[in-house]
Amino acid sequence: MKRLGVILIIFLVLLTSTGSSYKSAKKQNFDTNAKMKAVFVYNFTRYIDWPEEYKQGNFVIGLLGETSITEELSKVAATKKAVNQTIEVKKFGSMSDISECHILYVSSNNSGDLAEALQKTKGRSTLVITERDGLAAKGAGISFKVVANRQKFEISKGNIETRKMTVGAALLSLAIVVD
Repeated sequence: MKRLGVILIIFLVLLTSTGSSYKSAKKQNFDTNAKMKAVFVYNFTRYIDWPEEYKQGNFVIGLLGETSITEELSKVAATKKAVNQTIEVKKFGSMSDISECHILYVSSNNSGDLAEALQKTKGRSTLVITERDGLAAKGAGISFKVVANRQKFEISKGNIETRKMTVGAALLSLAIVVD
């Protein structure tokens, strides 16, 4: 009986430590993906050209819905600039909160709102980026996707150019072009 108690305690200790390691690894992977996407978003600012009237004031990155990259984009904004503009990160809790921005990042939870987000930003030079693959073909400029366990992105040159922005050839060469 005493032996069974010792085995049970060892099993519980192993189970608890494995659970924490799993949670820690899962959180680290989650944070790594967020960091990676934040770096991608920052680099998009370097390879997409906005019209002249968008090159004054702050460079605004709007985030629609809850997303893991909010904190990471805020870190980027604290240390980097988009060309010569200070980066400002704004959180939009709902469609009605959306205001003027250079980039509108639509979280995966809000992917169903893509059509409304596109309508809300119509006539503006706003790059719409989504966290869910396949949405560049449905109107977004860029959609993140995972291919062979690697973070990639789809790009619709046509959707971006319709909004009076131009895409650099270097960015197109790295993307999965859906046009």
